Amino acid sequence: MTRKPAKKAAAKATAAPAPETMDEHRRSMISRLRRIEGQLRGIQGMIQADANCEAVAQQVAAARRALKKEIAQVREAHRLLADAMESTQGALTELAEATRDAGKYLHERLTVYPAYAHDGEKWLDARFRTPVLQAIDGAGLPRSNDWSPGEAAVPAAEELALITRAPLRISAEVQAICARASAGETLTEGEVARLFAARGDDFSHICQTADALRRATVGDAVSYVVNRNINYTNVCYFKCQFCAFSKGKHSEDLRGKPYDLDPAEITRRVKEAWARGATEVCMQGGIHPQYTGQTYLDILDIVKAAEPEMHVHAFSPLEVWQGAATAGVPLRQFLSELRAAGLGTLPGTAAEVLDDEVRKILCPDKINTAQWFEVMRTAHEVGFRTTSTIMYGHVDRYEHWARHLLRIRALQAETGGFTEFVPLPFVHMEAPLYLKGRARRGPTFREAVLMHAVARLTLYPLITNIQASWVKMGHEGVVACLAAGVNDLGGTLMNESITRAAGSAHGQETSPEEMLAMIAAAGREAVQRSTTYGPVAEERIAAGKNAPALTDIVNTPAPKYERHARRELVRSSVG
Repeated sequence: MTRKPAKKAAAKATAAPAPETMDEHRRSMISRLRRIEGQLRGIQGMIQADANCEAVAQQVAAARRALKKEIAQVREAHRLLADAMESTQGALTELAEATRDAGKYLHERLTVYPAYAHDGEKWLDARFRTPVLQAIDGAGLPRSNDWSPGEAAVPAAEELALITRAPLRISAEVQAICARASAGETLTEGEVARLFAARGDDFSHICQTADALRRATVGDAVSYVVNRNINYTNVCYFKCQFCAFSKGKHSEDLRGKPYDLDPAEITRRVKEAWARGATEVCMQGGIHPQYTGQTYLDILDIVKAAEPEMHVHAFSPLEVWQGAATAGVPLRQFLSELRAAGLGTLPGTAAEVLDDEVRKILCPDKINTAQWFEVMRTAHEVGFRTTSTIMYGHVDRYEHWARHLLRIRALQAETGGFTEFVPLPFVHMEAPLYLKGRARRGPTFREAVLMHAVARLTLYPLITNIQASWVKMGHEGVVACLAAGVNDLGGTLMNESITRAAGSAHGQETSPEEMLAMIAAAGREAVQRSTTYGPVAEERIAAGKNAPALTDIVNTPAPKYERHARRELVRSSVG
């Protein structure tokens, strides 16, 4: 490409009108055209009144002359505007190229600088805090398109192309960080945060480095598990600001009625899941004020009586903490009782962002960061394998994401108990915090892809499986993530209700056939796995491929919130 001389380009760029001037040109043109239209209507009316009138003929001639002059002026204004826009775009293109040559990335910003946009409570008038917050990404810069997790929008073609496009110029800083990660070294918080800020060629390099690590670590196979979600109650006395699923005293008429499944309905769902090829039931729910540690043991008894071979992946660290407290036993003892009753593995949910600066906004009465890690460390010590997660893209920043990943890595180095890492992007549509104007619209597509890629880099070689959630990312999104370090697509789910309650447009089940189609679209080989990434019997695989349609679920209505036993509710405090 031949570049214009710097002085000529600068002069042309200087002559270009500002965006406000361009808007004034447009408004002026529209106003002129409307005046011309009005004049013509008046002339036509006069002609109809008296076609032979000499005065009318003179007015017509004058109007024609005026019309030609107006048309010439409009054409000239159009030409000037087009030249100005071309000049401005050309100058921006040259500036972007020069910025890239310097190892940087040119990006639009709001009138308010990023740091102030993030701290709107301090720096912005109340009228502007919500509009600014919902217009920015985790760096405080404007969102470049309308994609958000859970929505039906397809990712932008340009962003999809960047994942696999060969980068032209990578910053030395990003190259060095990726090299350290690829060598298995522990990155610093600042280095991880820098990776999350990557754009353009740096973004491409991070995705491709993560995918090379994935290939070297676990190969090209993409795994999935056939499972069923069973959320036994949506009644919860906690007030997590991101949750659109739970029901409390003041939300009984929102998003459906409160329910608390009876044993017969849990039994029916377990049996149906087994008949449809499931190897796992994933069970979590709200913290019902009447639930105790015995409740969770009873649920395990129901599942094991229905299908003894079904793997039970259940009970978040919050439920385990609350169960031990209400049972009046130490955490280790309660976990041992759950294991003896048939619990197979624990989900690493209730993590959200493992930093109390964020948790005091999201979930101030829930378990804090130290308590979450205490449950997981103890679970690993008594023999459980668990997953690990992050729920991100709301009030958090890149340094919070970095701390979360590094804390997960540290525990994995200590215990080796995590089977996988699962990024769960914030679905904003029905989340209370978003509806109150206090949260972003989830991560951008760039940030969501980066979370998977940066997790692969940061956790290497200690956690080998990185999962993408089709419920949050959509089918196109998870296919894209398969080129950025992901090797697992999670479960078929059968009944997904928590993300749907938050407003997700993606379905409640992805069948084995759909899983195979997504994986094939990425040019990869599919393999069905167990919860702990082991092989699955051919009989189970065949049952999944020939599964009958799901029957309608029955959510047993929950009674009103009277307390059968007066006791203090278990709450934590996030400092």
